[in-house]
Amino acid sequence: MKQEKTRILTRDGVEVEAFAPAILSVSRATDIPAFYAEWFFNRLEEGYCKWRNPFNRVVNYVSFERVRFIVFWSKNPAPLIPYLDRLKKRGIGCYIQYTLNDYEAEGLEPGVPATGQRVETFRRLVEVLSAHGVVWRFDPMILTDKIGISELLQKVSFLAEKLHGYTDTLVFSFADIAGYRKVGRNLAANGIGYEEWTEVGMREFALRLSQLNKESRWNLKLRTCAERIDLSEFGIEHSRCVDDERIARIANRDACLMTELGLRIHEQSPGLFGEIEMLPAGAIFMPEGRYAMCIANRKDSGQRQLCGCIKSKDIGQYDTCPHGCLYCYANTSSESASRNYHRHNPDTETIIS
Repeated sequence: MKQEKTRILTRDGVEVEAFAPAILSVSRATDIPAFYAEWFFNRLEEGYCKWRNPFNRVVNYVSFERVRFIVFWSKNPAPLIPYLDRLKKRGIGCYIQYTLNDYEAEGLEPGVPATGQRVETFRRLVEVLSAHGVVWRFDPMILTDKIGISELLQKVSFLAEKLHGYTDTLVFSFADIAGYRKVGRNLAANGIGYEEWTEVGMREFALRLSQLNKESRWNLKLRTCAERIDLSEFGIEHSRCVDDERIARIANRDACLMTELGLRIHEQSPGLFGEIEMLPAGAIFMPEGRYAMCIANRKDSGQRQLCGCIKSKDIGQYDTCPHGCLYCYANTSSESASRNYHRHNPDTETIIS
């Protein structure tokens, strides 16, 4: 599906063509909330940013004039909290895909804050955005010489107890080291022995996670991100991380956004004897006696085949995240990401000039 386009005036007074999305992804490619929140809200105020296509290196403009919703991605969204009220004043909705892993003991994520601090940030965000507004990701699930399936489940259990009542969903993926040779080299250079997931291992993990979810009464919706394997027998579905259903539950009063999503909103009518009308098949339940029906497919054709996300525009840039995660595929090296971060100027049109 082609992106909408418009024409804008840059700060230099030059008229240029720009993408004009209704939904922004901020960002799969780098942690904008953690490191570039000031830059992003400066750009939102000015109305556009510049974005470099990672495949052909062509610089494009992205206009924010049509933006109605933002999906943030972060391992440390604490710097975002002071800015969230600005979105509310602009009538822009949001939720956060919050990657909260527990690899502190193994040193796999050297640049992220301590686990307890990140849990507290999660809770603070829920107070601001509600439980629908913060999605827990434990991503990726990685097997090493020190972390097996049992150890991973212990880590998930530890965090699930801390987050119980603060979120309704857990999204995860299985680390695919073989698909990213530089990740394997980086792990080896740091003395981390790793294992590839097998289908048998994935199914064992899924079964035990599902049992834990039930026995511990976490009541989490379990979802995988961009995984080929079908784990529906364990109650685990494929995720849409940029998710029209979640957006509709948060922002269903935004008629323009619902049209953009290809959703038609309906009011539930009481039956003859006052009973609640049964929802039709495929209906998306929403608060206040409303539901939505999908009338158009908005899948993002620009993402991987196994990705279920709907159409959005990502404005991040690779090689700019200094968290230093040893399994990261988005950076050429931690050194290049650190150099680019220190080149950053929050007043420029791009994350790095």
